Amino acid sequence: MRILIYSPVFYPSVGGLETVTSILASEFVAQGHRVKLVSQTSETTKRFFNFDIIRRPNVLQFIKLVNWCDVFFQPSISLWGIWPLLLCPRPWVVSHNNWYCRDNGDLSWQDYAKRFLLRFADNISVSQAIADHLAAPSVVISNPYRDDLFKRNPNTIRDRELIFLGRLVSDKGVDLLLDALANLRQDGLTPKLTVVGNGPELESLNHQTHKLGLADQVAFVGVKVEQELVDILNNHQILVVPSRWREPFGIVALEGIACGCVVVGSSAGGLKEAIGNCGITFPNGDESSLAEALGQLLSQPDSLNCYRANAPSHLAKHQKKTIAKAYLQVLEDAQL
Repeated sequence: MRILIYSPVFYPSVGGLETVTSILASEFVAQGHRVKLVSQTSETTKRFFNFDIIRRPNVLQFIKLVNWCDVFFQPSISLWGIWPLLLCPRPWVVSHNNWYCRDNGDLSWQDYAKRFLLRFADNISVSQAIADHLAAPSVVISNPYRDDLFKRNPNTIRDRELIFLGRLVSDKGVDLLLDALANLRQDGLTPKLTVVGNGPELESLNHQTHKLGLADQVAFVGVKVEQELVDILNNHQILVVPSRWREPFGIVALEGIACGCVVVGSSAGGLKEAIGNCGITFPNGDESSLAEALGQLLSQPDSLNCYRANAPSHLAKHQKKTIAKAYLQVLEDAQL
């Protein structure tokens, strides 16, 4: 099967969409298919991929690429990326990993357009929460994680309690986590927190940390990637994902679980599906419930092993080979 993937953003851009797209494209090739990927992201650093990448093609190049393929796949619907299908009709498969509305529920004209167009595609939702949100039928296939990289290190000493991993923006709720730590401190619990990531809220979060008297508990360590990230996850007991907004899924939860962390995350959206029975959820934005969940685990450390025991069966459903096979079945069915 000849698969053309259109992803507006791709490496060297870093994010969840870029990660999933790279995993799927590589696995499609590994399972015997030909893959070409079109992206609008310029290449600034060289990196080898086992598939062709065409960056910023002109109109004629894009039309020829669509004409080449058996199926056109978008890991995220892009209005600009579908126009060649008007000239070269091909089976069109879209994976949906976001909400087609604003935070307050209002719809932009782009949201209206996407909701209308997806009825002409074969649709995949990354969570049941996203599927329930769509205005058309879809197959639920969760996101994969890099199971070749994220895994438990043998003989690891988990000498730090809490870790956060992600961009330091208000939606991710690190300020809620700091407030929850202050609540725990009043109850005599003083867990150490490592904050991995960077973003526009860093200065504000540093200020909040000192204002709450948590400087001796919280370490901001910047961005960590690849094996360095795996190692730091393996040094922690609990991964906290305190997002304010409804996460469509949450690959970070899978990465933490694979490295032996129990996950505490917000319950709305698809994040609870990523966590499964490997952690605890709490209502989005509720710092008291977050503190209660953390206190429950910290005061009953033996319970952590109960959640970890659930990890192998949960992770098996999200391995990249398994997820790629499910995607390929949809891509093949779209051609019938």
